[in-house]
Amino acid sequence: MSRSDRAGTHEGHTGGVMTSRSSAQRSHLASSPFKPKIEPEIESFDLDDRVSHQTYGLGRVIGLESAAVSVDFGDCTRRIVSPFHRLELL
Repeated sequence: MSRSDRAGTHEGHTGGVMTSRSSAQRSHLASSPFKPKIEPEIESFDLDDRVSHQTYGLGRVIGLESAAVSVDFGDCTRRIVSPFHRLELL
């Protein structure tokens, strides 16, 4: 077999057709400056707001802090820290 005959039979040869990886979805690093940062909207509460918590049930806001609220749920009082994933304003 001559050298020119073997040239077309290499494993992995695509027959002259190049494939592009740019069309595939690329993952981005979390620290990438090109990925827009999405900041979660943090809900704010006022004193005496009625709220519902997924674990503790219905309650009333009795204390406010910069990053937490105190809620009276009737049988217990809990300090819920921000962000308030399980707390919903009624």
